[in-house]
Amino acid sequence: MKGFKEFLLRGNVVELAVAVVIGAAFTNIINAFVKGVINPLVGVFGTKDLGSYSSCLKGPCEVSATGEVTSGILILWGAVLSAALQFLITAAVVYFILIMPMNRLAAKRKSPAETVVEAEAKEVQLLTEIRDALVTAR
Repeated sequence: MKGFKEFLLRGNVVELAVAVVIGAAFTNIINAFVKGVINPLVGVFGTKDLGSYSSCLKGPCEVSATGEVTSGILILWGAVLSAALQFLITAAVVYFILIMPMNRLAAKRKSPAETVVEAEAKEVQLLTEIRDALVTAR
């Protein structure tokens, strides 16, 4: 039980659980944004609901009152387009609101020791290139 308790209280597990909960709530926000803003904007050019866009692949397509296809093969490409838009919006918000600021913060927090190590590595690489150039010049 002690090992299990340590596993649960480890920072990564708690952070992951928080991320899943926040991600689920964030998904609801994005879905509402797509349904309330994006779909009406698309509705200017066609129907308000992207899910209603479809194509009949084979035969006359008939849909029952419950929404099931009774004959033909119906491709619901509007639903795929809506899901792709939701994904792109989610990815853009996560990148621009979370990832970019965290990268900037991490760059500012970089310790002076890490900067010195990077400078030394660049210096060694430059000296190696100079040596190789002198060897090939002979």
